[in-house]
Amino acid sequence: MATSKASYTAPGLSKEAAGKVTAILQKRLNSYNDLHLTLKHVHWNVVGPSFIGVHEMIDPQVDVVRLDADEVAERIATLGSAPMGTVGAINSTRDWDDYPLGRATVPEHLAALDKVYDRVVAENRQAIADVEDLDLVTQDMLIGHTAGLEKFQWFVRAHLESASGKI
Repeated sequence: MATSKASYTAPGLSKEAAGKVTAILQKRLNSYNDLHLTLKHVHWNVVGPSFIGVHEMIDPQVDVVRLDADEVAERIATLGSAPMGTVGAINSTRDWDDYPLGRATVPEHLAALDKVYDRVVAENRQAIADVEDLDLVTQDMLIGHTAGLEKFQWFVRAHLESASGKI
C-alpha cells in the first residue's frame, strides 16, 4: 500500500532514504496494529486457573504496543509520508496467518502468543538492520520498541517455562 509523499522530509535525510525508511516503518506499523488487536483478543478469550494474572498482564502490553504504533506513525509523518492505519493497510503487507485461537486456556494462548512475538521481534530486528545506513533516529526508535517486545515475550515465556528452563 503506497503512502502519499510530502515535498519534505527530516533535515539531513534525503527524500530517497526517507522513502525507504517509511516503507519499512509502514510494515512495522501494520505489524504493531495487528499485534495490539491480537493482544486484546487474547485478553478477552483467555480462560483457566491462571486467567486473572494473564488477563491483567496483557492490558499493559496492549497499551505499550499502541504507543509504539503511534510513535511509528508519527515518524512516518515526520519523514514526509502519510501513515496508513487501516485494516487494508495491515492486509496489504501481511504475510502471516491470523491468530489461531478463540476461547482457550492460558497455556494454549501463551504458546500461540509466544510465536506471535517470535515473528514481530524477528521482523523488528531485520528492520533495525535495514535502516542502519539510512536513518539512525529511526533505528534507535526501533531498538527501543524491540527491547520492550522482548521483555513482554519474556513475561509470556515465564508462564510457559518449566523449572528446568524449558518452554
